[in-house]
Amino acid sequence: IDDAQARYVEIIKATFPRNMSLSGLRIVIDCANGAAYKVAPTALYELGAEVIEIGVTPDGTNINAECGSTHPEAMAKLVREYRADIGIALDGDADRLVICDEKGMVVDGDQIMAIIALAYAKAGKLKAGGVVATVMSNLGLERLMAEHGLTLERTSVGDRHVMARMREGGFNLGGEQSGHVILSDFSTTGDGLIAALQVLAVMIESGQPMSALGRQFEPVPQLLENVRFTGTGKPLEATTVKQAIADGEAQLNGAGRIVVRPSGTEPLIRIMAEGDDPALVKKVVKSIVSAVKAA
Repeated sequence: IDDAQARYVEIIKATFPRNMSLSGLRIVIDCANGAAYKVAPTALYELGAEVIEIGVTPDGTNINAECGSTHPEAMAKLVREYRADIGIALDGDADRLVICDEKGMVVDGDQIMAIIALAYAKAGKLKAGGVVATVMSNLGLERLMAEHGLTLERTSVGDRHVMARMREGGFNLGGEQSGHVILSDFSTTGDGLIAALQVLAVMIESGQPMSALGRQFEPVPQLLENVRFTGTGKPLEATTVKQAIADGEAQLNGAGRIVVRPSGTEPLIRIMAEGDDPALVKKVVKSIVSAVKAA
């Protein structure tokens, strides 16, 4: 690797506890044919791991193509085939990750934040007494934080909103369910490999396999549906839509949440509901979808 990449490898390695080594761990790393295709495998190898790498042959057109954090199936398959201890899948610009355990079960960003948050809290390293996440993070994460006397502050969707709240409130951990994890002790934005190293440190220190760590909380049933919007009106301002949302919240009766918002990147209205009763969640989403379509 070139000098710039070598320097970044050293920076990445410095975020891993000095008294630990990845020796004895077999790790599958999927770099999504993207930015970290040299740095990530090198850093893991130099920290002592046996590395099985995929998504490391970028050709200018295959970034994120059936690989990386948006397609973790390839990583999970290799973990099972090679009997690896853990799988790590980055996205093309390496600011997001998902993990899978030794059984090939995928661990999302909410569970990753939970793993790091509880370890940091135990070590006295979690600042501001909690974590910053978006409105899309699972209610199970919020409940877990409360059980441990920690807070979960929610922002609008987007890592810039998460980072802004972290700076404002003095938090050092935040992120999104999609796997964008921000650790402000090390970086001012998300870095999938840094986040992965924090999880690996917890795994080593606890002596537990990833399958024991990857289910920090039981996710509350969550349903998301999109309604394509091509008109010029404002359906979310319609009285019928507002009433459908209010009715849904009344039905959930404090045992769930509803988030209805326009997409920031596509002509879609995103409707999400979660709650302890999956049948009720489905009913609520269906009602709101119908109201939005009619409006």
